[in-house]
Amino acid sequence: MPTSKAQIIATLGPSSFSYEVINLMCEKQLGVIRLNFSWNTLENHAEHILNIRKIEKERGILLPIIQDLPGPRIQNENGHTYNYDSESAITDHDIELIKFGVQHAVDYIAVSFVASEKDIIKCRETIKENSGKQKVIAKIERAIALENLDKIISEADAVMVARGDLGNNIPIEKIPFVQSDIISKCKKAGKPVIVATQMMLSMTKNQEPTRAEVTDVAEAILEGADCVMLSEETASGNYPVESVVIMERIVLEAEKHLEGKVIFNHLQKLSP
Repeated sequence: MPTSKAQIIATLGPSSFSYEVINLMCEKQLGVIRLNFSWNTLENHAEHILNIRKIEKERGILLPIIQDLPGPRIQNENGHTYNYDSESAITDHDIELIKFGVQHAVDYIAVSFVASEKDIIKCRETIKENSGKQKVIAKIERAIALENLDKIISEADAVMVARGDLGNNIPIEKIPFVQSDIISKCKKAGKPVIVATQMMLSMTKNQEPTRAEVTDVAEAILEGADCVMLSEETASGNYPVESVVIMERIVLEAEKHLEGKVIFNHLQKLSP
């Protein structure tokens, strides 16, 4: 049975923390796992990492783990925003979390609310100070990051188009075109690029995505995304495994239309 060349990333949460669900998602071609450190205790994260590594060994697969830092995030009743006055995207709390990530051998550390390449450099320096070798993902979700995009891409190991917060920081109608531009620049730089947020959000409650969501996932692949990410769909939705199954079907179909094209031959994997 064919499997997609682009990777599917799933965010763990209450719907998918169990060993059984993680194992099932891997059976259905899950390629990378994201742990959101804006939530949960370090003890629980450590337990999930152990489960992931156990499944990795049992299945004989490589299953990269992304530690997603909260950054200068501010939670409120209507969701969240970030501290606009914060000089760095790497907070004191993030530094402690990076130490934890190094100690527990995560593979990637994702920096939230990146403003410039300086945030990536600071994260990498903190990793090295703690004797780590983790790779760094730059999350593009602020307007100022777009102004510094070329330098951020150059400094980062991978880039995430984080459309949720990005849509709160630029006019929402610009998102498809900003996404396309980021993907294009990452392809030219040879850096893996992830498209994330609300890819199949309706599957938190429904067994099938909307037609618009199917088109969105396919378009990301056609534009050259190396990874597509599930967030609430697998973290808190009713159908985490089914979300992976249907995303894999969409990615496979989209890839049929890329066969023979240069963009298809230069997919960049997130690897340990």
